[in-house]
Amino acid sequence: MKFLLIMHVNPQVWDGLTEEQRNAVMNGHGTFMETIRKSGEFIETAALGDVSESAVVRVRGGAPVVTDGPYLEAKEYFGGYYLVECDSRERALELAALIPDASVEGLGIEVRPVVFSATGEG
Repeated sequence: MKFLLIMHVNPQVWDGLTEEQRNAVMNGHGTFMETIRKSGEFIETAALGDVSESAVVRVRGGAPVVTDGPYLEAKEYFGGYYLVECDSRERALELAALIPDASVEGLGIEVRPVVFSATGEG
């Protein structure tokens, strides 16, 4: 089963951390990736740029309308993800708990099953 482990970013929480705490989170991702590579559960990961650099495209009256981001006024934004393949939801929850962001007060990891996926290959 594939699961998307979604990391949400709360800029106020992140800015409230010390440099040492932020470095520990960032370095912890390397450890996490090594763990899921060794277990064979790793598929891919991506970290997204700052929400202030995003844009929203809507087609209205047949013409695209572009609005600078963020898409929503919110406290938390989609910051990145890990796509994993594991035996069960329980294992996906275990993996989510290993992501360093999960240990930061005010942050968490959303675990969602993937019901369809495709690639640009083949």
